[in-house]
Amino acid sequence: MSIGKMRNIGISAHIDSGKTTLSERILFYSKKIHAIHEVRGKDGVGATMDHMDLERERGITIQSAATQVTWKDYTINLIDTPGHVDFTIEVERSLRVLDGAILVLCAVGGVQSQSITVDRQLKRYHVPRIAFVNKCDRTGANPFKVRRQLVEKLGLNAVMIQIPIGLEDKFEGVIDLITMKALYFDGPQGTELRQAEIPSHLIDEAEAHREELIDAASLFSDELSDKFLAAEPISDELLRGAIRKGTITEALVPVMVGSAYKFKGIQPLLDGAGYYLPDPREVKNLALDLDAGEAERELNSDEKSPTVALGFKLEDGQYGQLTLVRIYQGVIKKGEELLNTRSRKKFKVGRLVRLHADNMEDINEGGPGDIVALFGIECASGDTFCGGGLNYAMTSMYVPEPVISLALLPKDKKSSDQISKALGRFTKEDPTFRSYVDSESNQCIIQGMGELHLEVYIERMRREYRADLDTGMPQVAYRETISQRAEFNYTHRKQTGGAGQYGRVAGYMEPYSEGDYDFVDQIRGGAIPTEFIPSCDKGFREAIKMGSLIGFPVVNIRCLINDGQSHPVDSSDIAFQAAALGAFREAYDKARPIILEPIMKVSVEGPTEFQGNMYASINQRRGIISSSTEDGTSSRIEAEVPLSEMFGYATVLRSLTQGKAEFTMEFEKYGKLPQGLSEELIKSGEDKRRRQHG
Repeated sequence: MSIGKMRNIGISAHIDSGKTTLSERILFYSKKIHAIHEVRGKDGVGATMDHMDLERERGITIQSAATQVTWKDYTINLIDTPGHVDFTIEVERSLRVLDGAILVLCAVGGVQSQSITVDRQLKRYHVPRIAFVNKCDRTGANPFKVRRQLVEKLGLNAVMIQIPIGLEDKFEGVIDLITMKALYFDGPQGTELRQAEIPSHLIDEAEAHREELIDAASLFSDELSDKFLAAEPISDELLRGAIRKGTITEALVPVMVGSAYKFKGIQPLLDGAGYYLPDPREVKNLALDLDAGEAERELNSDEKSPTVALGFKLEDGQYGQLTLVRIYQGVIKKGEELLNTRSRKKFKVGRLVRLHADNMEDINEGGPGDIVALFGIECASGDTFCGGGLNYAMTSMYVPEPVISLALLPKDKKSSDQISKALGRFTKEDPTFRSYVDSESNQCIIQGMGELHLEVYIERMRREYRADLDTGMPQVAYRETISQRAEFNYTHRKQTGGAGQYGRVAGYMEPYSEGDYDFVDQIRGGAIPTEFIPSCDKGFREAIKMGSLIGFPVVNIRCLINDGQSHPVDSSDIAFQAAALGAFREAYDKARPIILEPIMKVSVEGPTEFQGNMYASINQRRGIISSSTEDGTSSRIEAEVPLSEMFGYATVLRSLTQGKAEFTMEFEKYGKLPQGLSEELIKSGEDKRRRQHG
């Protein structure tokens, strides 16, 4: 397998843009499967890449699924990722290891809220992309509008390299602007690709779009721009080479069109992945050398170099833990020894497999650029594995903070044991899913990215672990902060026979907008000895874990120390930690603390006839509408709404719009909780404490 012919690509998009349907077609055309099953098919089988029962029932993707296909002489490692923002970590970790992506957009919906999130993730990991405008057969389809939105909303240099022949129910095929041929997809499943001359009524339009394409591509090739200016004929290879260069440098996004459901446009898209997306050697991958103070080292896709690989996803299967690994450099062979650079433990590679959704085939080795899976090794998501004496760490992926929590209430002892097993597995597999035991109520609390996220995990506990459980009310992850500056001057002294404890800390705390916490040391003349300054920082860090209003963490605060006192015998690390803790509590109430609540960015889409109901439903939830757009028969409302008001919104929205509207939401920021609600929250917290200690 030549590395130049290898592609690691992901399919990512907004919910219901047709990602999983597209990956099903790709598997079919590359002869990986012999029968096509739909996402919400009547045959009860469900799409190949949605292999969990829950995914098939709900018609959504929950876990990213990996497979390898062969198209012509290309080997493509393909990952289908979820669209729901609740499973955003699945997208993050897939993009972390991919070299290219297909951004799928709906020809009717265009660039939607989740497309914006996915685009932000692609930019974060510098992943080049092709845009595929799907669903060109649907009423209201307009790929040219979608291209405009890519430019205006995402700031991408998007250029059509294909245009549709007809649209909606008259969608017949596509015109390739590079070869200037019309492509038709004959046969019941579009397997027979037929090239023909461009229909006469579309020639002028095709030539205008081709000129735009050459104009955009000529920036990446001097030879192309010379030929274009001299009006000389331009070869397909020259044009493709320029588009490829622009795509790989993220300066150009080729736009292709089709309809996955109607079997149109998939084969040229696979060709496009080969032509325009990078092979593993063309992507710059950096690792940190832990033996050289985390200096950056560029990895090369060479089989003879020492191995460096990243474990980006864990799955607990029936045969034990499966770790999905992307090899960046060197080779992983069966029986060879590798080092986990985080835990400093060596392990032998036992079983090595290649995944196809939930099936696997055994292999003896994987080379650079490959995505393979290891069995039965002890590791966490994001660990780096090295061979040949290297001690590198790949930079970790971005993990968002959870915004919602639920209490789990097991009905019996057996369920309680099963839940703890399930939590052990799920928290290891998914870094955005967390659990802890509340010290006050002794309840087990789970935290996640949204209602759907937690709902799916609870359902999996019931099915996969047969746990009988109820859940408490959803809890919002509030935060506390201060609204004004306050001074402190606190002395901690304790005398208990023998050496005592003594430390005095003085300074002030103030609101800080650039981060969650900042510590400033302005001690002059050794009023607090240098070795105790970190102890003060440690004390403050301990204090901000729990504010005094409702017991949630304190954010956006700066603690500055400018004076203090120590004792030659009684001062110690512990004494100054305690002094800082006391100083914080002394000043916190004077600094007028307030409660912050998570505000979500909500996008509601539905038929224009229900627009009034959609507006009302947001206004009733303390929402602030930031924009609304109307597009023929459908409208979209973007708003900022507090998370606490969004529980059960899906049901309400459905009943207000006859089930025709849908919404997505993701965390936006923390905002101040209104005074009245703040007082209620503080009062209910006090009542709860009184009951527990009463």
